[in-house]
Amino acid sequence: MATTVLRVRLIGGDRMDLTYDEPGASDEDELVEHVISTLAQDSGVLRTRHGDRLVVLYGRGVAAIEVAPRGAVL
Repeated sequence: MATTVLRVRLIGGDRMDLTYDEPGASDEDELVEHVISTLAQDSGVLRTRHGDRLVVLYGRGVAAIEVAPRGAVL
């Protein structure tokens, strides 16, 4: 299972740091490609975490995603 931390900038200008994991992904590169392809779809939805909270991220509200080697700070 691969896990990554995404810094997401929303269309409204707000930013969030979210953790995303995918049991079927073998490495972080594959995971990032899955995130990008999912959010590029009109009906793209990701189930992510912000701390202990479940956050559902809809592709329509995302302006940008940042993935850094160190990851974002939660």
